[in-house]
Amino acid sequence: MAIVDRSFLIERGPVGVLLIHGLGGTPIEMREVARKLAAAGHTVLCCQLEGHGGGSQELAATDFEAWYDSALRALTLLEERCETVLVGGLSMGAVLAALLAARQPERVKGLVMLAPTLRYDGWSIPWYSFLLRLLIDTPLGRRYQFVEREPYGVKDQRIRAVIVRALRQGGGEAGLPATPAAALRQLWRLVAALKPLLPAIRQRTLLVHAREDDVASLKNAMLLQRRLGGLVESLVLEDSYHLVTLDRQHHIVTARVVDFVTRTAEVARDAPAGAGRAWTPGEISHVA
Repeated sequence: MAIVDRSFLIERGPVGVLLIHGLGGTPIEMREVARKLAAAGHTVLCCQLEGHGGGSQELAATDFEAWYDSALRALTLLEERCETVLVGGLSMGAVLAALLAARQPERVKGLVMLAPTLRYDGWSIPWYSFLLRLLIDTPLGRRYQFVEREPYGVKDQRIRAVIVRALRQGGGEAGLPATPAAALRQLWRLVAALKPLLPAIRQRTLLVHAREDDVASLKNAMLLQRRLGGLVESLVLEDSYHLVTLDRQHHIVTARVVDFVTRTAEVARDAPAGAGRAWTPGEISHVA
């Protein structure tokens, strides 16, 4: 399948936000967040990662460092237009955003992690999925694909129906209906690269996770809240599943992201060059 680049840039003010989609997904996942940030006067770039936007073969042919390089190029592009840059992502994109913050601490002033996925351990994941790690190097394991299944990360049935229809029609706008084993292995390697760096991530961070996340349980966010080295604001959603940028409480998510970006950019702007501070983790806030 030919790769179609669905990256988009909305140019507004001097604060830039780089948004990164999930594994096998597309920048469209971040469109609503991008629009709200732009409406608040911020410049937004939603990049498409290497190997995405095509088929399973194209994705399987890449590794997480290639995905990282895509995000790094997007960061550079945003820096050419903005004075202050924050990064954020959804699912695997949140993990990649955190790696960018860890490796580029002087360039990334804040971090937004939406439904971060360190492990596929949500309630819809088959109990036997752990066997893939044991079988990944066998012919059977290499042929395995993680097929999207009900409820497709969405609690709202109307939105879910739209996503399912788009997946069945193909065309790539909704991302891939199945993730190849090779890409899952790269996610594991990405997580392994990030975990030792978590205490060194001192940027202010916003964590958003659904209590009933069907793909990645709340334990993912709880681990990050404990181990990140900076100030962490955590928001737990009570009426959403994994795709928090699209589901029932997307308006709450976008409002919180806009508020966080605005406040964090103000702190970064007012801070002396090179200033640093050790923050303690914040409290979890709940939204009914």
